[in-house]
Amino acid sequence: MRIRKSGKVREGVWFLGRKESGVYLLEGKDGSMIISGGMSYIIPDILEQIEEFGIDESKINKILILHSHFDHVGIIPFFKRRNPQIEVCGSERAWELLKMEKAIVTINQFSRNVAKRMGREEVYSKYDLEWRDDIRGRIVREGEKIDLGDLTLSVFETPGHSSCCIAAYVSALKTLFPTDGGGIPFDETIITSGNSNFTKYQESLERLKSLEVDYYCADHYGYVVGEEARQFIPMTIEMAKKKRLQMEEAYGATRDIDAAAKLLISSFYKESPDYFLSPDIFYDVHRQMIRHIATVIEQK
Repeated sequence: MRIRKSGKVREGVWFLGRKESGVYLLEGKDGSMIISGGMSYIIPDILEQIEEFGIDESKINKILILHSHFDHVGIIPFFKRRNPQIEVCGSERAWELLKMEKAIVTINQFSRNVAKRMGREEVYSKYDLEWRDDIRGRIVREGEKIDLGDLTLSVFETPGHSSCCIAAYVSALKTLFPTDGGGIPFDETIITSGNSNFTKYQESLERLKSLEVDYYCADHYGYVVGEEARQFIPMTIEMAKKKRLQMEEAYGATRDIDAAAKLLISSFYKESPDYFLSPDIFYDVHRQMIRHIATVIEQK
C-alpha cells in the first residue's frame, strides 16, 4: 500500500513534507535524525508539521544526505543555519560535489525553478534556503552504523542514480530509506532513474534485494508499507530491465542520444503530465541515461 500523506509511518518514524518531495524523521533515545533533504520549498510544510505532530525540534541533532541532487538537499541549509550544532552526514562523493561552485549554482538554480513551477517561489523571500559554502559535515561510508541510542542505522553505498548515492536501513524497524537509488512510487507505477550509470543502478538494486523491508520510505511520492513494501525492490528490478530495454530500442532506432531522449520524454509526459520534474530537467536526466546505454551498445 502506498501512502502519500505526511504523518507517522510507524513508531519512531515520521514522513514530513509533501507527496512529491518528502523527508523522514527517525527518533532515537539519544536524538533524532532527518533522513534526506527534500526540495527547498517544502520548509513551510515541515515547520507546520513539526508543530502539528508535536515533534520536539530541539532533539534533531543529525541530518543524513542520501545523495546531493538539488531535490534531495533543499532543506539542509535552513536547518543547519537554524541550529549549527546539527551534524550533517553524507558520502565522500556527496561532499566533494557540494564543495564545487558549479554544483552549488545548479542546486540553487534548479531549486528556484521547481519552486516556481510548483507556485511556491515566495518561500525564498521568507527563509534562507540557498546553498553556500558554509555547510560542512561528516563523511559516512559503506557499512557504517549511525547510533541513535536505541536505534542503529546502516549505510549502503548504492551508486548509479548518482555517483554519491547511499541508502539507509534500520534493521530493527525493517525500514529502508533508498532515496532515488531505489524505485520512485509515482502514481501506480515505479519510476527507475539510473541517471549517472544505469548499469551500476541495476547492480545497486540487486544489493538491496536481500533486505527485509516492511516500510519502503521513498523521497518522492511517499512511502510504501506491507506486502508491496516487501516486494518493492524486486518489482523495481523488473521495471529497470524494462526501462533499459526502452532506452536501448529508442537509441537503436535513432542512433542519436538527443532524439532518443526526446522520444522517451514525449511518451512519458503524455501519460504522466503531473510528474514533479519539469520536462527540460527530465530530458537532461534521460540524456544522461541514454548516453551510458549508447556507450555500452557501441562497445559491444
